[in-house]
Amino acid sequence: MAIEKILLAVGPGDADRVDALAETLTDIAIPTGAEVVLAHVFTEEEYESTLENLGVEAGGDVSADEVSRRHATIRQLSEALDDAGIDYTVRGEIGNHGQRIVDLAEAEGTDLVIVGGRKRSPTGKAVFGSTAQEVMLSAPCPVTFVRGDE
Repeated sequence: MAIEKILLAVGPGDADRVDALAETLTDIAIPTGAEVVLAHVFTEEEYESTLENLGVEAGGDVSADEVSRRHATIRQLSEALDDAGIDYTVRGEIGNHGQRIVDLAEAEGTDLVIVGGRKRSPTGKAVFGSTAQEVMLSAPCPVTFVRGDE
Protein backbone atom coordinates (compact mmCIF):
# COMPACT_ATOMS: atom_id res chain seq x y z
CA MET A 1 0.00 0.00 0.00
CA ALA A 2 1.38 3.37 -1.00
CA ILE A 3 1.07 6.25 1.42
CA GLU A 4 -0.29 9.17 -0.57
CA LYS A 5 -2.10 11.13 2.14
CA ILE A 6 -1.34 11.45 5.84
CA LEU A 7 -3.60 12.95 8.49
CA LEU A 8 -1.87 14.24 11.61
CA ALA A 9 -4.57 14.94 14.19
CA VAL A 10 -3.91 16.95 17.32
CA GLY A 11 -5.98 18.02 20.26
CA PRO A 12 -5.61 19.88 23.53
CA GLY A 13 -3.07 17.51 25.07
CA ASP A 14 -0.61 17.47 22.20
CA ALA A 15 1.31 20.71 22.86
CA ASP A 16 4.01 18.75 24.71
CA ARG A 17 4.37 16.26 21.84
CA VAL A 18 4.79 18.68 18.92
CA ASP A 19 8.43 17.80 18.28
CA ALA A 20 7.82 14.05 18.37
CA LEU A 21 4.74 14.38 16.14
CA ALA A 22 6.59 16.59 13.64
CA GLU A 23 9.55 14.21 13.53
CA THR A 24 7.35 11.17 12.96
CA LEU A 25 5.39 12.98 10.26
CA THR A 26 8.45 14.23 8.39
CA ASP A 27 10.11 10.79 8.62
CA ILE A 28 7.13 9.35 6.74
CA ALA A 29 6.04 12.24 4.50
CA ILE A 30 9.41 13.12 2.98
CA PRO A 31 10.32 9.70 1.53
CA THR A 32 6.76 8.94 0.42
CA GLY A 33 6.00 12.41 -0.96
CA ALA A 34 2.61 12.14 0.72
CA GLU A 35 0.10 14.95 0.90
CA VAL A 36 -0.31 16.07 4.52
CA VAL A 37 -3.41 17.24 6.37
CA LEU A 38 -2.90 18.82 9.81
CA ALA A 39 -6.09 18.73 11.84
CA HIS A 40 -6.99 20.15 15.21
CA VAL A 41 -10.10 18.68 16.78
CA PHE A 42 -11.94 20.73 19.42
CA THR A 43 -14.85 19.84 21.64
CA GLU A 44 -17.52 22.56 21.67
CA GLU A 45 -16.16 23.88 24.98
CA GLU A 46 -12.55 23.86 23.75
CA TYR A 47 -13.59 25.66 20.58
CA GLU A 48 -15.44 28.39 22.46
CA SER A 49 -12.49 28.82 24.82
CA THR A 50 -10.06 29.02 21.90
CA LEU A 51 -12.22 31.63 20.18
CA GLU A 52 -12.20 33.67 23.37
CA ASN A 53 -8.41 33.32 23.76
CA LEU A 54 -7.92 34.45 20.16
CA GLY A 55 -10.24 37.42 20.66
CA VAL A 56 -12.73 36.15 18.10
CA GLU A 57 -16.47 36.52 18.68
CA ALA A 58 -18.40 33.25 18.83
CA GLY A 59 -20.57 32.90 15.75
CA GLY A 60 -18.37 35.40 13.92
CA ASP A 61 -17.09 35.08 10.40
CA VAL A 62 -14.25 32.66 11.16
CA SER A 63 -14.15 28.97 10.25
CA ALA A 64 -12.92 26.07 12.35
CA ASP A 65 -10.12 25.70 9.77
CA GLU A 66 -9.00 29.29 10.42
CA VAL A 67 -9.17 28.85 14.19
CA SER A 68 -7.01 25.73 13.81
CA ARG A 69 -4.45 27.65 11.73
CA ARG A 70 -4.14 30.15 14.58
CA HIS A 71 -3.79 27.53 17.31
CA ALA A 72 -0.29 27.30 18.82
CA THR A 73 0.10 23.54 18.30
CA ILE A 74 -0.76 23.77 14.59
CA ARG A 75 1.49 26.82 14.18
CA GLN A 76 4.43 24.90 15.65
CA LEU A 77 3.75 21.90 13.42
CA SER A 78 3.38 24.22 10.42
CA GLU A 79 6.79 25.76 11.11
CA ALA A 80 8.39 22.31 11.28
CA LEU A 81 6.75 21.27 8.00
CA ASP A 82 7.71 24.55 6.33
CA ASP A 83 11.33 24.01 7.44
CA ALA A 84 11.23 20.49 5.98
CA GLY A 85 9.67 21.70 2.71
CA ILE A 86 6.49 19.67 3.16
CA ASP A 87 3.23 21.01 1.71
CA TYR A 88 0.16 20.65 3.89
CA THR A 89 -3.38 21.82 4.47
CA VAL A 90 -4.97 22.64 7.82
CA ARG A 91 -8.39 21.45 8.90
CA GLY A 92 -10.38 22.24 12.01
CA GLU A 93 -13.10 19.99 13.38
CA ILE A 94 -15.51 20.37 16.28
CA GLY A 95 -16.97 17.42 18.17
CA ASN A 96 -15.89 14.19 19.83
CA HIS A 97 -12.12 13.94 19.30
CA GLY A 98 -11.93 10.30 18.26
CA GLN A 99 -15.02 10.26 16.09
CA ARG A 100 -14.14 13.50 14.28
CA ILE A 101 -10.62 12.19 13.52
CA VAL A 102 -12.09 8.99 12.07
CA ASP A 103 -14.68 10.98 10.09
CA LEU A 104 -11.99 13.27 8.72
CA ALA A 105 -9.75 10.33 7.77
CA GLU A 106 -12.66 8.85 5.83
CA ALA A 107 -13.61 12.16 4.18
CA GLU A 108 -10.02 12.95 3.19
CA GLY A 109 -9.28 9.41 1.98
CA THR A 110 -6.13 9.21 4.08
CA ASP A 111 -3.75 6.29 3.92
CA LEU A 112 -2.31 6.86 7.40
CA VAL A 113 -3.42 8.67 10.54
CA ILE A 114 -0.91 9.90 13.11
CA VAL A 115 -2.13 10.63 16.65
CA GLY A 116 -0.37 11.41 19.88
CA GLY A 117 -1.05 10.28 23.38
CA ARG A 118 0.43 9.53 26.71
CA LYS A 119 1.15 6.29 28.47
CA ARG A 120 -1.86 5.19 30.50
CA SER A 121 -2.52 2.38 32.88
CA PRO A 122 -5.08 -0.25 31.86
CA THR A 123 -7.43 1.16 34.50
CA GLY A 124 -6.96 4.67 33.18
CA LYS A 125 -7.91 3.52 29.68
CA ALA A 126 -11.03 1.74 30.94
CA VAL A 127 -12.22 4.57 33.16
CA PHE A 128 -11.34 7.61 31.08
CA GLY A 129 -11.31 6.22 27.54
CA SER A 130 -8.69 7.06 24.98
CA THR A 131 -8.97 9.12 21.83
CA ALA A 132 -6.02 7.28 20.33
CA GLN A 133 -7.60 3.93 21.17
CA GLU A 134 -10.89 4.96 19.53
CA VAL A 135 -9.05 6.10 16.41
CA MET A 136 -6.95 2.93 16.23
CA LEU A 137 -10.05 0.74 16.49
CA SER A 138 -12.23 2.72 14.07
CA ALA A 139 -9.99 4.41 11.48
CA PRO A 140 -10.33 3.31 7.86
CA CYS A 141 -6.53 3.06 7.53
CA PRO A 142 -3.43 2.26 9.62
CA VAL A 143 -2.75 4.51 12.62
CA THR A 144 0.64 5.52 14.00
CA PHE A 145 0.63 6.34 17.70
CA VAL A 146 3.25 8.79 18.98
CA ARG A 147 3.63 8.49 22.71
CA GLY A 148 4.67 11.49 24.74
CA ASP A 149 7.19 11.38 27.55
CA GLU A 150 4.60 12.16 30.24
